[in-house]
Amino acid sequence: MTIFSDTNVTHPAPNRTHTVLNQSAPRADVNEFTLDTVLAEGVRRHDADWATGELTDIGALVGSATFQHDAELANTIIPELKTFDRWGNRIDEVEYHPAYHRIISAAVAHGAHTSAWADPKPGANVARAAAFMMFAQIEPGHSCPISMTNAVIPSLDLQPDVAAIWKPRALSRSYTPALDAPDKASAIFGMSMTEKQGGSDVRANTTVATPAGRGGPGADYLLTGHKWFCSAPMSDAFLVLAQAEGAGGDGLSCFLLPRILPDGTRNVFRIQRLKNKLGNKSNASSEIELDGTVGIMVGEPGRGVRTIIEMVARTRLDCVLGSTAGMRQSVAEAVWHARHRSAFGKVLADQPAMTSVLADLALESEAATVTALRLARAHDEDASEQERSFRRLATAVAKYWICKRGPHHAYEALECLGGNGYTEDFPLARRYREQPVMAVWEGSGNVIALDVLRAMTREPDSVAAFDAEVNLARGSNAVLDEHLDRVRRQLGELATEDPARAQLRARTVVESMALALQASLLTRFSPAAVADAFVDARLGPDRTHEYGTLSPSADLGSILSRA
Repeated sequence: MTIFSDTNVTHPAPNRTHTVLNQSAPRADVNEFTLDTVLAEGVRRHDADWATGELTDIGALVGSATFQHDAELANTIIPELKTFDRWGNRIDEVEYHPAYHRIISAAVAHGAHTSAWADPKPGANVARAAAFMMFAQIEPGHSCPISMTNAVIPSLDLQPDVAAIWKPRALSRSYTPALDAPDKASAIFGMSMTEKQGGSDVRANTTVATPAGRGGPGADYLLTGHKWFCSAPMSDAFLVLAQAEGAGGDGLSCFLLPRILPDGTRNVFRIQRLKNKLGNKSNASSEIELDGTVGIMVGEPGRGVRTIIEMVARTRLDCVLGSTAGMRQSVAEAVWHARHRSAFGKVLADQPAMTSVLADLALESEAATVTALRLARAHDEDASEQERSFRRLATAVAKYWICKRGPHHAYEALECLGGNGYTEDFPLARRYREQPVMAVWEGSGNVIALDVLRAMTREPDSVAAFDAEVNLARGSNAVLDEHLDRVRRQLGELATEDPARAQLRARTVVESMALALQASLLTRFSPAAVADAFVDARLGPDRTHEYGTLSPSADLGSILSRA
């Protein structure tokens, strides 16, 4: 203490007000794989135990303070459009902070993009999903081009001559940011389907493709049009849809559009502007203009949607993985904070009201994780016909529900941090802005619900496969059995409904299906404390979609021990 004798006033010692008390330490330099019990269990369960070594390495990398700082830089020093160089030449480039390139380079090096295609064995997609989720948990924006590069492979395979050139580049584990780097052997892919007048109604596309010669599959076309959304515009190549005209066949077709042409010149690819998005800041999304732009037809003329649909299906799976990764980040950060901060004489995590919220958030995260990894296993090369039918319907169902749960989940986790959570200095503010994009991309809620109806009508085997999967848990829990009966009844009624009325009921039925799948998987794969609490909270008579309303009889400690 310092005493000023002339006034006889006592003043506090300097800097006492700057002493930091009762704040959680940074959650850094942790291993995001070994700490994630649910993820590690799923990797072992679904035949990917062989990948544990590399996944552990990834967990240490993304959990490091260095990687976390790169994630912050990539989202605060955001991409900038450079339309012209200083001499007035049109270049249409997007400049990213080097942190973004370091992140995407690490993801590619660890196979988070195409490892399952490069080495297609049992569990390959599970290992790839785990890698993808850990990278997306810390920095989600880069996962867009990573996802599209993974998803493009089935579409490329429909055009072998094109695949022979581009597939090895997509499978490469190297990453070179510069489009025209000499001897570049790798490639990142993008996709651009929607237009301002059509949006999800891609058949309303007005982009025109005129054959440059003979026309037809594998031939060059010249494309003219305006694409409303083009994510990751610095990708090396894109799949786009355009109306083919003239020789070779007419109709909406799929084209591979390279940024750099074989002679080394730049393809016409005019970036009109970057989208000012709510979140997903590190990943540039743009509008582009095509004007005599060279594109190579992939697949049959007039069958563009069919050609690109498998790419869409794979990116929908990655939307599930991305939302799930966000839930894991939300739970990890909320629990960390609550275990390192005290209020009213107790650590926050030991306050019953907070314990209930944290456990409920952990339940949601575990349900999403077991679902995501089960879907990934169904995408492996050894999938049976029943597995393929199951994944057709279950991926859409999970995409609808898990991605819709993401934003509310992120908000509730953010609230656990109090005022800190609402500041951009902590990662959950960024996560809250990030989660809605997974619900919007690759089909918003209505589009996905209608796709589920379409699958039921056109692929009835998918309904039987889904029913068989969820009923593997029948007999374990009376409340779950009652819900499974309800889902069967709803599906039967939906099959005979007038189409307009079926649309009105679609969301309700898809939600019921999603909860049936999650509850079934938890009942079969997770501890009884987790499964019972989930069934009671999500399917029981007092069910609610608000977090923190678990039954007083729920074993909250056992649930949280897995978080």
